[in-house]
Amino acid sequence: MESPHPQLSRRGVLRSAGAGTLLGLSATGCDLLSTDRSSNDRSKADSASSGPRLPEAPSLAEQVKAGRLPPRKDRMPASPLVVEPTERAGSYGGTWNTCMGNPDASFIYTAIGYDGLVRWNRGWTEVIPNLAEWEAGKDGREYTFHLKPGTRWSDGEPCTADDIDFAYNDVIGNVALFPAFPEWLSAGGRPARVEKVDDRTVRFTFTQPNGVFLKHLASSAGNVLTAFPKHYFEQFHKDYASDADAIAKQEGHPRWSDLFMAKGGGGMTDIAWWQNPDIPTIAAWKTTEPLAGNLRLVAERNPYYWKTDPQDSQLPYIDKVVVHVVADPEVAVLQTTEGRYSLVPDEFAVVRDKPVIAASRKKGGYHFIDVPQSNMNAATFVFNLAHKDPNLRKVFGNKDFRIGLSYALNRREIIDTVLQRQGDPWQTSPLRGSKFYDEGLAKQYTAYDVGKANDHLDRAGYTERDNEGFRLRPDGERLAFTLQVRLGTISTWVDIAELAKRYWERVGVEARVQTGASELVIGRVEANQHDAVMDDGYPGLDDVQLDPTWYFPSHAGCQWAIPWGTWYASRGKEGEEPPAQIRRQMELYDQVKATSDSDRQDELFQQILSIAREEFVIIGTALPVGGYSVVKNTLHNVPSSVPWSTTFPSPGWTNPEQYYIDT
Repeated sequence: MESPHPQLSRRGVLRSAGAGTLLGLSATGCDLLSTDRSSNDRSKADSASSGPRLPEAPSLAEQVKAGRLPPRKDRMPASPLVVEPTERAGSYGGTWNTCMGNPDASFIYTAIGYDGLVRWNRGWTEVIPNLAEWEAGKDGREYTFHLKPGTRWSDGEPCTADDIDFAYNDVIGNVALFPAFPEWLSAGGRPARVEKVDDRTVRFTFTQPNGVFLKHLASSAGNVLTAFPKHYFEQFHKDYASDADAIAKQEGHPRWSDLFMAKGGGGMTDIAWWQNPDIPTIAAWKTTEPLAGNLRLVAERNPYYWKTDPQDSQLPYIDKVVVHVVADPEVAVLQTTEGRYSLVPDEFAVVRDKPVIAASRKKGGYHFIDVPQSNMNAATFVFNLAHKDPNLRKVFGNKDFRIGLSYALNRREIIDTVLQRQGDPWQTSPLRGSKFYDEGLAKQYTAYDVGKANDHLDRAGYTERDNEGFRLRPDGERLAFTLQVRLGTISTWVDIAELAKRYWERVGVEARVQTGASELVIGRVEANQHDAVMDDGYPGLDDVQLDPTWYFPSHAGCQWAIPWGTWYASRGKEGEEPPAQIRRQMELYDQVKATSDSDRQDELFQQILSIAREEFVIIGTALPVGGYSVVKNTLHNVPSSVPWSTTFPSPGWTNPEQYYIDT
């Protein structure tokens, strides 16, 4: 089963209490926290590249001269893909150091592994060619991809249509390897037919139009099709190696499929991909030191990388990428202030630590960049509307109950005391930067009004109270529920949960806050054994159209209605049929997927949001603000604003292969 939520694996260890006190927002304080380069002590002089233009890195030229590597003309396409630098053409050399909390390959992938058949442009407005160009049938049923001639895997073997055909038909299409077939590769409940046309051409054919196929292909999920070089993985596949089971047993695995997965068969975002340096890649850097047994991962330049800058210098500019695993957030903050890292993930760049990090910018030799987050809320309360207990299901399914709890929240106090005065009261609308922003969905029921809270809870039918003042259900039981909070995700959630518990007690509702490891809470959600959980409402920009789980149960991992999402994902074969309004949203989303007309897709999705506004399923707290990261002053070609998302793989969409370092 898929994880309940695509972002559950992207967050790291538990944030501790802040490393320092938030500075006053005076003119000096604002300058201190500014991301403007003039206030970041970064001179214009230090960002100019120098030296003669070289066709390839000196280290590669030395290997060619020594006979250990073919000449560049034999390693690259005759017409490489040209990458425009963010600022200017760079120079070769150096090491990019970054860090992460959990040994989770999703961050590694989004940082340096984003290279699929297609990709998003830097404005996140259009799907553009990458490894392949394509032709699409007018009705969205057929997509033909033409791979760039001359591209090679990192071991020098040609990258051809055979690799895409193998990835789809022999890996993704094999239930022993992919028990849950990716929904985005289907239409009308039927998987696409994929066929090799010639060595450089592969065709995807759907039985019904799939209007969002290219958008998914350009996002995180799409790289699964370029993660399985056939010449490497076929030696572990039973359809190609008759002794695959015997080899598996020799290496301590019961079946060939287990060995295949252990070798990296989980795909581009699975940790095994980065734990096996033997797997060839088409990305700019290739793992040379895996995480296994280490506190860091090292990836070095791919000598067969198939992209250049406009001056025909082979990319990447940077020799090596080192990703350090730092379990303690306070240590990560300290090391960041020492100038050790560039582009730290959001788990280590939180608002409460920004003043401390800002104070050391000059000494540490780094500056801030803006990192808008693709989550529409700082903390949401997600009730299980499809609870196994019919009494609790009735409670959570009562809209007046949810409205009452929303009015009971003192969001301004939450913002002032927990969120460092950053943000505004907010529900679950996509963010203002999204074309799907909905003012009504953003602001309804956000006022702190105990009177209205009590009125709605009375209207819900919970007027009787026990001797402690708590409301009673019709069956005589106290109106109570357990709110589970995942540790190791976002540190502010525990404090927000405790405040919410207090607010809800004032209106006669008992909330029991229970903290637990992410894996434990996720397991309960998957088993539909939870009352309520907290989340950050990811995604929240235009990517909501690809993952609309906060607005209707769009997949089997929907935390607020697991059986309903399962019903939709299985096309009614499993799970439980949802209420009429939810079914209407599902019908509308089927129409979104069935058209290639972007304007029509947006119009239909707005209707889905209108129903979500009326249903008011998820309770939000505050609009998230203040996303940032740090960049060493010696690292160049990093944009000043890097929206952070896994759907729009960040910072991979900025083309890190064109970053360069003053060495």
